[in-house]
Amino acid sequence: MSRYLLQRCLAALLTIWVTTIAVSMLIHLVPGNPVQIMYAQSQGTTPEQLEEVRQRLGLSDPLVVQYFHYMVRVFHGDLGYTIRGEQPVLPLLLERLPNTLALTGAALLIACVIGLTFGFIAAYKRGSWLDTTLMTSAILGVSMPHFWLGLILLFFFAVRLHWFPVAGNGVENLILPALTLGITNAAIIARLTRSSMIDVFDQEFIRTARAKGLPKAMVLYGHALRAGLVPIVTMIGLQFTYMMGGAIVVENVFGWNGVGRMAIQAIFQRDYPLIQGFILMFACVVVAVSLIMDVIYAWLDPRIRY
Repeated sequence: MSRYLLQRCLAALLTIWVTTIAVSMLIHLVPGNPVQIMYAQSQGTTPEQLEEVRQRLGLSDPLVVQYFHYMVRVFHGDLGYTIRGEQPVLPLLLERLPNTLALTGAALLIACVIGLTFGFIAAYKRGSWLDTTLMTSAILGVSMPHFWLGLILLFFFAVRLHWFPVAGNGVENLILPALTLGITNAAIIARLTRSSMIDVFDQEFIRTARAKGLPKAMVLYGHALRAGLVPIVTMIGLQFTYMMGGAIVVENVFGWNGVGRMAIQAIFQRDYPLIQGFILMFACVVVAVSLIMDVIYAWLDPRIRY
């Protein structure tokens, strides 16, 4: 188990290192002069001020030197300063990150509860009208874009019925955004759960457990569900990263103050230090979630460790 975890940690560090190279080179992928593009909306900026910004960002140095300086700053917790307001990037991201994680976590909980329940029932009742109804609902859920479903929920439950506030950062403001992310992703989990559980129900060890006279609940939840969870956990890990990306759209629809909304504002303002910091932090969160999923794999199926 220790060797397995060490291999996963090394792979995670390698992924983050490759990400730092891509992030540090991001500003050089911009066509033209990146400093002029950053300050294109600023009136009265002199060439001397632009050159000062260029020197501050280290854009006059060779690429290798720039990457070395970037990594030194990253190891010291310095992701640079925003173009608008000259604020340190890392504290700004850390201030908004809990809001995005809360939204993504709540959406993932909703997706897992709905998806696992619907998928398990559909597999157990396969071929019945209930199976058809649940899977048809899942197809409809997959077909709904985040922004469209978010606007529909916002219109009915916030504007027409006044059950929830239109925008804000309170607990009651979390419900509609979490439902928007969770419902569409629950459909994917439900379909995969059904497929995985049908395969498990047909295995020999399930028939053996039933032949031994074990209670139905023990057979279904103690044997079948755990055996079928490995591919589902894989999908849940992927869905979390997908929800992190989807949160960017949902945060802007509902006015939720997360890092996704900040990233959209940074893109419109051409604030490349903030965009670089967002991408690096996003990658670190995704890698951390993937590492946690690897540990859960090993716990569910010891064969994966070897």
